[in-house]
Amino acid sequence: GEWREADCIIRFFPKNNKVRVQYFEKKKGTRIRALGKVLFILYVLFLIYFLLFSDWKTGIAEEYQYNFQLFKEIKRFWEYRKELGFFAVFTNLCGNVLIFVPYGFFIAVASRFRGFFKTVCSGCLLSLGVEVFQLFTKVGSFDVDDLFLNTVGCAVGYILFVYVMELGESTMGSNKKQQKRKMEKELKNYGK
Repeated sequence: GEWREADCIIRFFPKNNKVRVQYFEKKKGTRIRALGKVLFILYVLFLIYFLLFSDWKTGIAEEYQYNFQLFKEIKRFWEYRKELGFFAVFTNLCGNVLIFVPYGFFIAVASRFRGFFKTVCSGCLLSLGVEVFQLFTKVGSFDVDDLFLNTVGCAVGYILFVYVMELGESTMGSNKKQQKRKMEKELKNYGK
């Protein structure tokens, strides 16, 4: 498996440490992506359960419930925040953002083809799928405000991913030359 592959790289490129270092750095990126895929799948399973089947839902409604007017429910929750209470307002407004932050983060970690627009669009489509499911099954309601807030959460998750990646780069940047020299030395000794 992996050791045979590494041995081949070392034998075929005995003097070219640059190729060796690139190979092992690529392997590290592949492992991180694989971990991201596992975390993403676990998150999506949690999301499906939480949004569609958990006990916090009020059950199946008699009639279809929907809101197609953007900011209508957000405005209503804000206007009646004292009557509704902090928990209800926080759960609806902030909860709809927070529940999709991991989606934006994990999809960026798991995917090789990342980008802000692709990530936000895929999060919006997932949220739309959930809202349509809720509309037709009458479990919950279709709400464009939820769709908007979920999409904002996805964008925040992607921005958090970019920040973490840049933080990692700047932290590793100072040690990168040392790490490369150490890896080249280890690879040189391994090839002997």
